[in-house]
Amino acid sequence: MIDTASKYKFLFAGGGTGGHLFPAVAVAQEIKEMKPKAEILFVGTKNKIEGRVLPKLGFPLKSIWIEGFYRKFDLRNLLFPLRLIVSVAQSLIINIVYKPKVAIGTGGYAAGPAIWAAWVLGAKIILLEQNSYPGVTTRLLERYANEVHLSFEDSKKYLKRKNVHHLTGNPVRKNLGSSSKQDALRLFGLSSEKKTLLVLGGSLGARSLNTAVKKNVKSISENEIQIIWQTGKNYYNDYKNLNSDMVKVHDFIEDMNAAYSACDLMLARAGATTIAEILVLGIPCVLVPSPNVAENHQYYNAKSLADKGAAILIEDAKVADELPNIVFNTLSSNNQLNKLRNNALSIAKPNAAKEIAKNAVKYAEAG
Repeated sequence: MIDTASKYKFLFAGGGTGGHLFPAVAVAQEIKEMKPKAEILFVGTKNKIEGRVLPKLGFPLKSIWIEGFYRKFDLRNLLFPLRLIVSVAQSLIINIVYKPKVAIGTGGYAAGPAIWAAWVLGAKIILLEQNSYPGVTTRLLERYANEVHLSFEDSKKYLKRKNVHHLTGNPVRKNLGSSSKQDALRLFGLSSEKKTLLVLGGSLGARSLNTAVKKNVKSISENEIQIIWQTGKNYYNDYKNLNSDMVKVHDFIEDMNAAYSACDLMLARAGATTIAEILVLGIPCVLVPSPNVAENHQYYNAKSLADKGAAILIEDAKVADELPNIVFNTLSSNNQLNKLRNNALSIAKPNAAKEIAKNAVKYAEAG
């Protein structure tokens, strides 16, 4: 039974992807550290990542019927108005019963109805925007927010209420990168005498990254560069035969701390969570923005880092041709690796989750 009299009641809304979910989890975990008796409720959709992850972490989830609007023609778009109306009604009921003091939205379609309903019922509103170009949910909800926490300075020019903006950074999970390099390389069966490239295309995989690595895997490994390659579950069977002493092929890497600790250079998409983690850890990275995301936000994420010398940007269409030279030139130059590392660390915001959690607790105590 939920105690509606509790002072410390927080509602989190957002999800659909790890980029929207994991920053919320990081803040929720910080709140629980500060106030162990605080009550946390997530609102999202049970058939997305939040439905799989939150039960394992011990956070309750209330599901609403909302679903994203498909950019290409899809008959499911005809249901969107009905889904939105039902989800608003569901969100109002959830908020009436739960009575949160503070509602924290981290983007994604589920955040819209849930955060608006919380505002209607008097909750303080905190928004987190992970991307350089703010998502439509943040732009719509900004008018209701007491605070909007940004990961990129560039985001400010796309938003209107400058007085509520805070350049806090994107919250990352606790104990990030806690493995030693020697232990991590041993875990993957790799040598400490060679440089290591880590390839990440997300949990499902990225076709163009996998194609580029396959095309160049022989020349890369023949140059004494080891590869830890997460192909994604959708592509693993196509590439598992390339596994060798120098190339470790995985469908999904459970221990990302070890993978981050083992690598000297990373090849990855430019999702907000990936960017936040490479900045906090100072990982030299080649970013290849996905062309198949809303409002091309990955390109803006990657360009923001590349302009500051904190990452190397390759366009998706060019990655197969440009990858070997960039990998060889970067890994052969400790000076270049150190520049990328130091520039990344200089713009990192490692305390983002703690700062946002502190503010959320203050609102709860004042409310």
